[in-house]
Amino acid sequence: MRNKITIAIDGPAGSGKSSVSKIIAKRLGLLYVDTGAMYRALTLKAMRNGIDLGKETDLAGLAHNTEIELTHKEEGTVVLLDGQDVTEKIRGTDVTNNVFYLARAEGVRECMKRLQRKIAEKGDVVMEGRDITTVILPDADYKFYLDASFEERVKRRRKELEQNGKQFVESELSKDIKIRDKKDLTRKIAPLRKAEDAIVVDSTGMSLEEEAEAVISYVK
Repeated sequence: MRNKITIAIDGPAGSGKSSVSKIIAKRLGLLYVDTGAMYRALTLKAMRNGIDLGKETDLAGLAHNTEIELTHKEEGTVVLLDGQDVTEKIRGTDVTNNVFYLARAEGVRECMKRLQRKIAEKGDVVMEGRDITTVILPDADYKFYLDASFEERVKRRRKELEQNGKQFVESELSKDIKIRDKKDLTRKIAPLRKAEDAIVVDSTGMSLEEEAEAVISYVK
């Protein structure tokens, strides 16, 4: 009987983390954990409740009194917020533009860290985000940092929006990625960075399948 494994994946916006992690999880029979979706769900609740996103103590209190669960169905991961399916609602532009406030709040991150580690304790998971290899699962069996050129990441974002039938302004795509990069790299709490022992996969010019296969080849 094989030992259970944990795979931790980090990287900037548009590096393919979510899509590649889903492929890896399906291929290897692992549980896919989208940590970003958990922060998005809490952001949605904060906005619905009219909470001042600049007050970290209020956000931390909200986190401690919120139930976030990830369930898995054949069509993909379902995000439950206090028992309600918010899988689609958390992908809205308003949530995307405000999730940064939750991600930088120390009290929120501590709460999420405990929850995410609890999920990973059972093993056989692939978890992706911005601080998985450095903070959440520093002792993961396999650690990867996925990256791609800025142009490639903008291209992928455009394709993602087109496939989902979402409206976008072409001139704003590059600007949005730059803003997200700056926020991820400069936040005081758990900024995006490459763990020293993480394997770097530069997927510029690769398809998502090829990127996933590159990761799987290391695991196998």
